[in-house]
Amino acid sequence: MTFGTATGDGERGAGFRVDGTWVGAPVTRKEDPRLLTGGARFVDDIHLPRMLHAAFVRSTVASGHVTSVDLSRVLEVPGVVAAFTAEDLDLGDITPRLDRPPEEYTETSMPILARDRVRFVGEPVAVVLAEDPYAAEDGIEAADVTYDVTPPVLSEEQALAPEANAVHEQAPGNVLLDVSMFASDGIDDVFAEAPCVVQVHTRTGRQNALPLETRGVVAGWDSRAEQLLVQTCTQVPHQVRTVLAGSLGMAESTVRVLVPDMGGGFGIKCVVGREEIAVAAASIRVRRPVKWIEDRKDALSASFLAREQRYDARAAFDETGRILGLDVDVLCDMGAYSCYPFTVGIEPLMASSEMPGVYRVPAYRVRGRAIATNKAPTAPYRGVSRPQHVMVMERLVERAARELGLDPLEVRRRNLITVFPYTGVNNVTYDPGSYLESLNLCERVIADEGWYETRRAAADQGRVLGIGYSCFNERTGYGSDAFAKRKMQAVPGFDISEIRMDTAGAVVVTTGTMSHGQSHETTMAQIVADKLGLPLDKVKIQQGDTDRVAYGWGSFASRSITIGGTAVALAAGNLGGKLLDLGAHLLETPRDNVELGDEGVRQRDDPARGLSYRDIADVAYLKSHLLPKETEPGLQASASFDGVGDGTFSNASHGVVVELHRDTGRVEILRYVCVEDCGVAINPQVVDGQARGGIAQGIAGALFEKVTYDENGEPSAASFLDYKVPTACEIPDVGMHHIETPCLFTDNGAKGAGEGGTIGAPAAVLNAVNDALRPMGVELNDTPITPQQVFDALTGALEVAP
Repeated sequence: MTFGTATGDGERGAGFRVDGTWVGAPVTRKEDPRLLTGGARFVDDIHLPRMLHAAFVRSTVASGHVTSVDLSRVLEVPGVVAAFTAEDLDLGDITPRLDRPPEEYTETSMPILARDRVRFVGEPVAVVLAEDPYAAEDGIEAADVTYDVTPPVLSEEQALAPEANAVHEQAPGNVLLDVSMFASDGIDDVFAEAPCVVQVHTRTGRQNALPLETRGVVAGWDSRAEQLLVQTCTQVPHQVRTVLAGSLGMAESTVRVLVPDMGGGFGIKCVVGREEIAVAAASIRVRRPVKWIEDRKDALSASFLAREQRYDARAAFDETGRILGLDVDVLCDMGAYSCYPFTVGIEPLMASSEMPGVYRVPAYRVRGRAIATNKAPTAPYRGVSRPQHVMVMERLVERAARELGLDPLEVRRRNLITVFPYTGVNNVTYDPGSYLESLNLCERVIADEGWYETRRAAADQGRVLGIGYSCFNERTGYGSDAFAKRKMQAVPGFDISEIRMDTAGAVVVTTGTMSHGQSHETTMAQIVADKLGLPLDKVKIQQGDTDRVAYGWGSFASRSITIGGTAVALAAGNLGGKLLDLGAHLLETPRDNVELGDEGVRQRDDPARGLSYRDIADVAYLKSHLLPKETEPGLQASASFDGVGDGTFSNASHGVVVELHRDTGRVEILRYVCVEDCGVAINPQVVDGQARGGIAQGIAGALFEKVTYDENGEPSAASFLDYKVPTACEIPDVGMHHIETPCLFTDNGAKGAGEGGTIGAPAAVLNAVNDALRPMGVELNDTPITPQQVFDALTGALEVAP
């Protein structure tokens, strides 16, 4: 397959189809014209007649009992139309469930508006509706809420202390999940007899996913359709419909969720939020449409957060550096509430099930816990625990290499999975990948570019440079079987697609996935265009409409192309079968003598003889008397697809070169190399963009971003003045290189590519920093790495690594 040109950096140049296929070509994104010219329509672009604006009265204390909520002064504010408390709206709670015994999982509920108890600063207590957003803000300032304040639980030490206050009464020890998923027989003997045992204790900071577009919703009753129309930026429209209908006590058929263009999600929009439901309920009460747009202050402090985890890990190695055993305790601070549908198990269960990653680990024991604290709740964020547990595994490998006097890359090579399929100690079967090949290519690129010589020369000049690597895989295409192992009550997995051809021979295809930057309108169209021999401009993708899409689980866990794309391909294939049937009938030739060509059906034995899709559609819709008997009019088809077994695994290796600045402790990334294998890349340009964006977020977690709280539970970051976000100046150019190991069960060999960049970056950056610090005898294990830590390490103020 050939397209475009390769750049000197190993990148695929933008091009177009030159070999008769769309899949694999970096075609220009179909979405770009409207996104770049202001033609896109986001939630905040929606303006309806008589529309009101909502703002939320939020808790000013982290923990306490609500003693009174007085909204009388709110209603006196000019422009305010209504204000509602939890008692006024009388809504059902959001209750995510796991099918686990009480000793493993404590079920909790999240009220739409706080009733008698508040559990974090920023929790919504009441909603105010006004004629404009400014009046709504004035209204919430007039609210009078009083609390009986109780001491907040703000850290794992406080949460697990014997005398700790309970965030939820039903969980007096503040442990909401405690699961030991794996414990190999004889693992204690493995560690007792191992020649080398290394330990790593690491913490990662609480983060905000920071989509460019904050959360938002416009809700209103559609009298003509007799439906509640909810337009919101969500990754999971059907789940929003289910929870919203249940909370309001309505039939799902009376709720329509519609997603316009969306400016990022990264996971926090793949759970159901309470504000959307409160706005919908309020709109019904006042019989007017209501809009709520989350401001950046609330997005930073009161939205869903992620990543605050602690790992206590040890690994046993033999004299040659081969892993003998792995023993890990995972503790995740999940904040005040469990998220729907994934529950508080989303982070500890992910870490527990996938910790071994790309390495052969013969013995494994893990304990995963989720604790409740008086902080904003946790939701999935790009990578979900894998950036953390990959960092832990890579630190263990690096430390073992140091203890054994071996090359860390050689230790990796001795432990990487190289024979596939491979069933690991975690009962996960890995499909073919290029774990060793990607590491070898990554090292070769770094070496060929001369960075090892640069590091040696820099040391002679008094500069401090380091080189670090990370190897990892990313499970994508989770099907129902894979998710069922987590024992979620709502089990994601399958996707459904429907396709319809019109009289002009163009098609409209639905997908249950939801694009929030992944270019589904382009990549899905490429898949369909290849199946049917159509130009891209004759393929339209529809998504994000619960009335138009039969059902879908949305987009998360890199499932869109693997699951959704395969469903789309199968639906297109089914339509192609119908076109062949009709074409053979109209051409009066046997069915096996026809094939799909460019925008039509042609005879195999006489390719010059055929029918265009327009000709066939003309009969299917306008001359149905010519159809075969018992053939229904029209041209439509559908298909569903569920992931196979344990899913498919993308993999990658990252290489990073950093310089540590002695005078400031600043970590400067001089070079970043990514070798990625996501199977067949439907659109290499899109894949590269996904990897680069993910790497930027991974670097952010490694060096910059962290949500902190004062002793009263007040979050420290209310704006970007306080929450450190990297700019383009801090994110380096990324050299992208590709290996393609096709997936064996997706229609076109594609694997997922949405999260990989984020997963590998923290480990690679941390290893590079520690490589630079090695002459000082110091190692860092926590992220984000601060300039103060680096400065202290360079000046000898930090303790020598154990």
